[in-house]
Amino acid sequence: MPQRAGYSRAETLSDMMVHAVGLAAALMAVPVLITLTWAQAGGLALVGVSIYGATLVAMILCSTLYNMAHSARWSEMLRQMDHSAIYLKIAGTYTAFALAAAQPAGWFLVWIWGCALLGAGLRSLAPNRFRGAAITLYLVMGWSGAVAGGALFADMSSRAFGLILAGGILYTAGFGFYVSPRLRFHRTIWHGFVMTASAVFFAAVMVHVLAGA
Repeated sequence: MPQRAGYSRAETLSDMMVHAVGLAAALMAVPVLITLTWAQAGGLALVGVSIYGATLVAMILCSTLYNMAHSARWSEMLRQMDHSAIYLKIAGTYTAFALAAAQPAGWFLVWIWGCALLGAGLRSLAPNRFRGAAITLYLVMGWSGAVAGGALFADMSSRAFGLILAGGILYTAGFGFYVSPRLRFHRTIWHGFVMTASAVFFAAVMVHVLAGA
């Protein structure tokens, strides 16, 4: 099994297992969510859920390809795709909530997708520059919902809101492992947090969208 520099065989295997479970779960769950939304809600909610589902699968797939592929020829391109896909997934998640809201928050969508495109551009065009700003942007986007306030959460159930809050805390807590390369299994732990938080956000999207159907 090929190994990433500085990462042991056990660490590589554990990371592979986390990605395999996450990708399989997303590929099974997203079509179910889209089908249920189509049957019960439709309209803008269906558009939002479809965008969210596509960005969720893309994020996990890009992460799998980058972290499991070790060819120097493709490594840099896959790294850029992996990092860029995270911005798109954050924006896609908020899109599901924004388009399912009683009054879709158009201004917030402009903001969140503008940030996503900026982040993807930084990661693609200048991957080794502005690293601090690019990383900070992940957190800014992730907690932008707190600024949107009532535009997203006015008609949201306490259950859905609690899941969103829990997902945000999981992402933020896991980030500490992402920036701790000296810790053994730090990538596996970080990706475990990502997959768990993604599952919590998936539940929040399902609860919110289908509750309003």
